[in-house]
Amino acid sequence: MGRDGAKGLKALRDAGVLTIAQNKETCVVYGMPKAAAELGAAVEILPLDEMAPRLARRFLPNGQGAVSP
Repeated sequence: MGRDGAKGLKALRDAGVLTIAQNKETCVVYGMPKAAAELGAAVEILPLDEMAPRLARRFLPNGQGAVSP
């Protein structure tokens, strides 16, 4: 379960894209994030509640709108 998505995420990472996977502790089903972690497809592995603030810090000017977890 999750291998196809993990392979796609790995292709994105290899192309220089910031890739993030959800950590095991906050997943209901750890299939795709686990596969991504095993393939080294995720630049970062974060709890669910830290993903949106991380993306805001990365993509919004000056992290505008980011809320620190």
